[in-house]
Amino acid sequence: MKSVARRVVDRRVLHLLKMWLDAPAEEEDRQGRKKRTTVNRDARQGIPQGSPISPLLSNLYMRRFVLGWKRAGLEQRLGARIVNYADDLVICCKGNNAQKALGAMRQMMGRLKLTVNEEKTRICCLPDGEFDFLGYTLGRRYSPKTGRPYIATRPSRKSIRRMTETVRIQTGRNMEWLDVGEMVKRLNQKLGGWANYFKLGPVTPAYRFIDRYTTDRLRRWLCKKHKQSSRGLMHYPDEYFYQQLGLVRLPMLPQNFPWAKA
Repeated sequence: MKSVARRVVDRRVLHLLKMWLDAPAEEEDRQGRKKRTTVNRDARQGIPQGSPISPLLSNLYMRRFVLGWKRAGLEQRLGARIVNYADDLVICCKGNNAQKALGAMRQMMGRLKLTVNEEKTRICCLPDGEFDFLGYTLGRRYSPKTGRPYIATRPSRKSIRRMTETVRIQTGRNMEWLDVGEMVKRLNQKLGGWANYFKLGPVTPAYRFIDRYTTDRLRRWLCKKHKQSSRGLMHYPDEYFYQQLGLVRLPMLPQNFPWAKA
């Protein structure tokens, strides 16, 4: 709240944010009864998981860590630069200073009364290793033209699984009441939004995989909708989805590769 108060002076806004932070979580059990967890309210600390205000408040508080890192001279002394979003961060180090940077990070986080997630915290040496950050996997790739290695990003396996799960839910049997045009419209919104974020690095293999999965799920959905026993490949070829229904074809989307700045 002190970090927020440096930027916001309206008392009503500050009071609203404080109430938000102290609010208990409310869930429904298997019997449909509402259950409240009061850990955050009783401890007078915490933040709603997944709420739209969470990344903003996390960035405000994490700024203290980033500024402290620079003022302590750790960035220059260890050649360690911080790249962060909300409560997720990567420290990029030069040489063999990763262990020192990790120790300094744990110490500063302790002073800020933050807990480091040890299960997700590790030292990764590129280009031999790879790591996931903000939905991307960073590591060694090879040029299809020259075969030369380089460091690049690609959509992580977890991100691809989440997208295929979204398509699976959208094309479930409980959605058979939808018109096929409306179904394609909803799929296009989800596919286009996913591709709009995952456009850095060699994304074509991931695009093709999601395309194949989407057409297969849509084909099965149509067969169940119209009570057809076959898999529907003869009734609903890919050209029917792309040319007649206007289903988004991810590899054919115009790809703009913005420069990502830390």
